[in-house]
Amino acid sequence: MSADQNQSSIKTLTLSAIGVVFGDIGTSPLYAVKEVFHAGLTTDTGHILGALSLIFWSLTLVVTTKYAIFIMRADNKGEGGIMALLALALQTAKDNPRKFQYIVTTGLIGAVLFYGDAIITPAISVLSAVEGLQIITPQLEHYVLPVTFSVLGALFMIQARGTEAVGKLFAPIMCVWFVVLAVMGVINIVQQPEVLQAVNPYYAFSLLHELGWQGYLIMGSVVLVITGAEALYADMGHFGLKPIRFAWFGFVFPALLLNYFGQGALLIGHPETIENPFYLMAPTWALYPLLLLSTLATVIASQAVISGAFSLTRQAIQLGYSPRMNIRHTSGDEMGQIYIPAVNWLLMTSVFILVAGFKSSTALASAYGLAVTGTMITTTILAFIVISELWHWNRFTSINFLSFFLALDILYFLANSMKITEGGWLPITVGGVLFVLMTTWIKGRKLLARNMDEKRLMFEELEQQIQTHPLETVPGTAIYLAKNLHGVPQVLLHNLEHNHVLHEQMVVMTIVTKNLPTVEESQRIKLRVFGETGKFFRVKLYFGFQDEPDMRRALQLCAKEGLVIDQKTASFFVASEKLSFRRHCPMPQWQRALFRFLYHNASSPTEYFKIPVDRVVELGMRILL
Repeated sequence: MSADQNQSSIKTLTLSAIGVVFGDIGTSPLYAVKEVFHAGLTTDTGHILGALSLIFWSLTLVVTTKYAIFIMRADNKGEGGIMALLALALQTAKDNPRKFQYIVTTGLIGAVLFYGDAIITPAISVLSAVEGLQIITPQLEHYVLPVTFSVLGALFMIQARGTEAVGKLFAPIMCVWFVVLAVMGVINIVQQPEVLQAVNPYYAFSLLHELGWQGYLIMGSVVLVITGAEALYADMGHFGLKPIRFAWFGFVFPALLLNYFGQGALLIGHPETIENPFYLMAPTWALYPLLLLSTLATVIASQAVISGAFSLTRQAIQLGYSPRMNIRHTSGDEMGQIYIPAVNWLLMTSVFILVAGFKSSTALASAYGLAVTGTMITTTILAFIVISELWHWNRFTSINFLSFFLALDILYFLANSMKITEGGWLPITVGGVLFVLMTTWIKGRKLLARNMDEKRLMFEELEQQIQTHPLETVPGTAIYLAKNLHGVPQVLLHNLEHNHVLHEQMVVMTIVTKNLPTVEESQRIKLRVFGETGKFFRVKLYFGFQDEPDMRRALQLCAKEGLVIDQKTASFFVASEKLSFRRHCPMPQWQRALFRFLYHNASSPTEYFKIPVDRVVELGMRILL
């Protein structure tokens, strides 16, 4: 690629990143400043400058320094996000089971807290935008909730159709949004230029010193300006490091600062506008267009979070942290555009309950922050493991990184913990339930693997048994899907026991997910032939946690390695397993029931691995754990 082409590509990706990555953090001006003062601040000049200083330095230290400069360097083959960082950190614990368990637990906590954030973001964003109706005229107040439900309902309904066409509009709309933010801010700053003094950290420290313990409450609201910071890292695989940095430093960050300082300038001159400083910055004639633009921006922010939940769920399934689910691809061109019905409807139900229960963005702000700051803490810990053990930074630098940013994250987390009784319990509860589900699934899978190891029979032993007791050979290829990497799968033994026949070709396939985002096709297949007869083939298929397992394509790759399989005549043997538990199973009773439910309701391997349905033979098996 030439230098001009590369520059053009970066410009295009930078524009696209503005439309997708910054929706959440870009819509925070709708409610953040208002909530900071609702937390107990009076609207005098000193307090306004102190609040703006806290906002300025939060954006500078957390989003700009921590994420844009440091965390985004920790890419896993170009991919970012909590799962990519988890997979990267696990590379340091290959021979240390206790450390492996610690890293997995930390990563899972960050992942489940993301889902807590994912149900609050659409609710608070769209609700805060539609509340502009009250500013236009108080008589429209009773329309706020119906309009919010309508917008959110339409958003979740279109997920099944895909967002490719709508996505093309994201970048222009968000560019207009950030330009409007900046222009509104500049107009008000010009009238009260002294507001720019807030860049001095003295005002932030002075405010916290004056407020003392009450400062924690203020910090719990200030954190609203940095919600969405994780998106910079999570979307790095789609747009790249440079485009996201260019978009943040060159466009988004300045626009946000101008708007926040503009709201502060408005409050200095007109303290009564604290009711909703964002909308009251605009002239009366611009309120309706601003309401429409705000609603579109919050829909885009919500879409980014919903898509992120789909992507995170797929990665969790691939890594073995979640049961298989039905995943649909909504675009023939973009691999990342997926739709997971179960996640979509659970999110929609949760968001509707939130809006109906809290009824206003101010009430929802009490629930916002704990999930975000909890995820930030886990990101800092995992990043420390990566920079100290994979990048080999010197100990002094690594510990300073951990100490500074972890202290900052914990400060925000403790400040938000004050809001637990006011709604903060919600994301913690959601995260706790999901953590129990994931850890139960992981524990159950380990028991299954142990069960298979106990009954393991090697191919050499099977061949000796066949030579002693010959079986009828029938034409064709039998493909057996196996969970374990070694030995003969139980479904094959089950078939031989009941049908007493061998196929001309016996292929055992195991799908392995590596701690990498993607695996090159040249490295996807490992083929081994067993025995003197050459009937038994062991195939290992390697995928990354963002790859799409596709059995049809896998068989084509096998042909390149010398194993030719006719897909029209091959038979796929899949185990239909029923679980039961021994009396002394290490799982408690409640966890056994939960794992059985998850296991029996997981998506079938036929559907998940795209196996031709008319070529599948299911064999019933009972597994005792």
